[in-house]
Amino acid sequence: MSEIDALKAQLESLQSEALAAFSAAGDSAALQQLRVHYLGKKGALTEVLKGVGKLPPQERPVIGQHVNLAKATLSAALDECEAELALKGKAARIEAERLDVTLPGRNKSPGALHPVQQGLDEITAIFAQMGFAVAEGPEIEDEFHNFDALNIPPEHPARAMHDTFFLKELTHGDDAEPMLLRTHTSPVQIRTMKRFLAENGEPPLAVVAPGRVYRCDYDVTHSPMFHQVEVFKVDRDVSMAHLKGVLKHFLSTYFEKDVGIRLRPHYFPFTEPSAEVDISCVFCAGKGCRICKGSGWIEVLGSGMIHPNVLRSVGVDSSEFSGFAFGLGVERLVMLKQGIPDLRLFFENDVRFLRRMGVSK
Repeated sequence: MSEIDALKAQLESLQSEALAAFSAAGDSAALQQLRVHYLGKKGALTEVLKGVGKLPPQERPVIGQHVNLAKATLSAALDECEAELALKGKAARIEAERLDVTLPGRNKSPGALHPVQQGLDEITAIFAQMGFAVAEGPEIEDEFHNFDALNIPPEHPARAMHDTFFLKELTHGDDAEPMLLRTHTSPVQIRTMKRFLAENGEPPLAVVAPGRVYRCDYDVTHSPMFHQVEVFKVDRDVSMAHLKGVLKHFLSTYFEKDVGIRLRPHYFPFTEPSAEVDISCVFCAGKGCRICKGSGWIEVLGSGMIHPNVLRSVGVDSSEFSGFAFGLGVERLVMLKQGIPDLRLFFENDVRFLRRMGVSK
């Protein structure tokens, strides 16, 4: 076999080998390595070209044509294989990223207000619709606003250390009066009346005062921190009839049904006369059940006519003006409305409880 025939056979064998390798390449990286191996400066085709120098000058153009044809064939095959691999890669990515639109979506749990805050807002809104202005006051109080101005005598149990959180190393005024965490929202009544009288001279005024209060107590129905709403109205000729009418409207609106109420005589130092307020049991409609202990009634709040001493402490003439006041525990009303058995559930962050109350999904 002549030298030129040997080169032609070598080119054909190389071309067949390269085309088979190109077809078997699994990805673009492998194909790029084959390009370098066969068509690179030190590739297999270049090695074949080194043998052209051994041929007679008249045969060199002939073998040159065969080399160029092989090079063009291999380049075209490489481009074709590369395009095919690109299409396969794209198809694989599309399949991997394909979304099944028939699958249910992954919902994110929306946030919500805490059940106590929901109740606080709902209660405040009812009184605001009735014409009561919303007022707030400090949670750290002095003894005058928390006790003295509310006609609570020095020997009253509420002023004892075991019932009230007094603050160490925190005093008020020259007499070193101890400061404390307010035990009720009634101090807002004193501060609001004083401010109102300074600005307007005399009543009328109607106020609802929501907020946090603190007492040394913790069990199924008590918490050291809880929420209370103080409601009061001062004007000429305010009577118990006005108090009962406001209570009836509020309680029926809050529980979203007509509830019976009754007022039982009671004692509070800041009201006279005073009354505990009961509602017909919202669980048995007054027929008697375990919750109401068979009585058909549930106690919900304390109320009464503002004591003349309280009015005088802020400069209101008790012979000309009168008023009613009542305070209610927000957690207690929410517990009754939602059927919650233990007040501590509000503060333990139990996910099962929060889901039931609509705070978490």
